[in-house]
Amino acid sequence: MQSSFGIAAFRSRTQVLRMEDALRRAGLYAGVISTPREVAMGCGLSVRFDLNELAQVAAVYRRLNPGALIGFYRVDDYGTRQIRLTPLPLA
Repeated sequence: MQSSFGIAAFRSRTQVLRMEDALRRAGLYAGVISTPREVAMGCGLSVRFDLNELAQVAAVYRRLNPGALIGFYRVDDYGTRQIRLTPLPLA
């Protein structure tokens, strides 16, 4: 498993699934994972994506405008006790 990746955390499972579907239709890697508990709110699921595709992911998000977004984060050391989350700006 890759040690660093991005997630888009939402308050709604419906929005998670819409975003994952939109990313896949755009030809981008996307998966659904459990939201790290360090993101204290939400539906418990997030969309996982490749950090190298952040610009394309942001473009898909803007086009889709799904709402209920908590934020985009860089995740390091997922699956360990030392998980680190860094907010990602969508420039």
